Amino acid sequence: MLTEYLWIILAAAGAGIGTGLAGLSAATVMVPILIVLCPSFAGETGAYQATAIALASDILGSAVTAMTYIRYKNIDLKRGWIMMACILSMCIAGSYAAWLAGNVVLGGFTLFLTFCIGIRFLVKPDSSKDRVVEKGTALDWKGVLISLFFGLTIGFGTGFVGTGGGMMMLVVFTVFLGMDRKRAVGTSTLIMTFTALIAAAAHIWIHPAIIQEKAGILVLCAAVATLCSLASAHFANRVSDRIVGYVTGAVLTVMGAVLIFLHYREGILSVPYVPDILRCLKAFVLYILPCIAVLLVIRRLNIVPRHVFRKLLHLVAFTCVIRLITAATSWQAAVITLILIAVVLYPVLVFAERFALYSELFTEKKPGEIKKSLLLLFFTIAAVAAGAWGMLGRQDFCIMVILMWGIGDAMAALVGIPYGRHRITWSLTDGKKSVEGSLAMFVFSFSAGCITQICFGLPLTAGMILRTAAMACAGTVTELVSKEGSDTVFVPLALLISGILLTL
Repeated sequence: MLTEYLWIILAAAGAGIGTGLAGLSAATVMVPILIVLCPSFAGETGAYQATAIALASDILGSAVTAMTYIRYKNIDLKRGWIMMACILSMCIAGSYAAWLAGNVVLGGFTLFLTFCIGIRFLVKPDSSKDRVVEKGTALDWKGVLISLFFGLTIGFGTGFVGTGGGMMMLVVFTVFLGMDRKRAVGTSTLIMTFTALIAAAAHIWIHPAIIQEKAGILVLCAAVATLCSLASAHFANRVSDRIVGYVTGAVLTVMGAVLIFLHYREGILSVPYVPDILRCLKAFVLYILPCIAVLLVIRRLNIVPRHVFRKLLHLVAFTCVIRLITAATSWQAAVITLILIAVVLYPVLVFAERFALYSELFTEKKPGEIKKSLLLLFFTIAAVAAGAWGMLGRQDFCIMVILMWGIGDAMAALVGIPYGRHRITWSLTDGKKSVEGSLAMFVFSFSAGCITQICFGLPLTAGMILRTAAMACAGTVTELVSKEGSDTVFVPLALLISGILLTL
């Protein structure tokens, strides 16, 4: 019971923060958490009761938020009164439709709505138009039609889903009616105060058991949500719109994805390879997060040269992949996970490039280098896993190829850049490689291959030593003649192909 109350408090706090930051209704955050993580809301009418409690919490939360925005003169009812009238008129109809729809439809819809709203904020954190209409400007005929259409539909949705319409009103006010984000949030939360009151009353009138069974939870949620709304509204009026949008989007996206998984867990886990993929992702995340924290400290203190830090990044990338592969019980799961990470990581890095922390952490030779290199890295390792583990059935061989490649490449730079005195100027090379760097790559690649095989219980025989030396030689020569970062693809493939041929 204590755990459930902690989730209830967390849900109410998140709802209040969402209302104060971006004018989101309490239901956007509260309903998914209550129906997924709180057993008392798992019954036939659980989602309906959760919606009613969220709406009731919205009343004071939206009111104190609106008062804060009024204080900062960020309300524009002259452009929002038609929306307000239409929304209020449709709340009761939506509430009755929600009762008829039932728990399954309402609960699932709310979960996906939360996730989609989060994605929307990440893609476009500031929805204001380039040309913002001055406060108090009257609506033209297009604005009237837009207000009528969206007011009626949002009003029905407010009663049906219990969202209060905050997100949709924010979009309409900013994109279609020309308000800046702060005026849009202030106006929408003022409207939400009344829509939440009407919709909550309609829900309780239709289903009076809410008061009888959940009165204590309703009061607790309303109190916590109101306090958090007040605090976050003051914060939102003091920072830029983009920061508010990114914070809101990140929280809602992660929360929506996690809650969707928890809600449909049994069905998701019954899909082939999914449990194994989730195990790989867990191992990957638990390994890479502390590594990133350490790298941030190293970079902030500037205690190593630029080329050394770049290779530390490479080593973290290689070793986190090794952790992922060792966690997998099938090569198919490992390959799928690697591709999934690559597909997700690329847009995340594109998004991260907008922030100064990205350029501070990564040292790029040219714009976009890191994201392209990581994309190639994960796809190439996926190919290596499919070839080494899939074709030969040897997980140890897959790990050996990756370590020979990763450690050898890192040491080639760490030795070659500061100590490379004898440049290799063959016609097939780019003239930037040195004898010292290539020798370091061979020695460390060979050592990594031998140590890996010994760790997997293989005897240190003359045949194993010669085979590993031949693979290290193939990788070193390939790295020597590779140009413009193509070694990310060709070196591991050379190690893989040479290893397969020597094994056969």
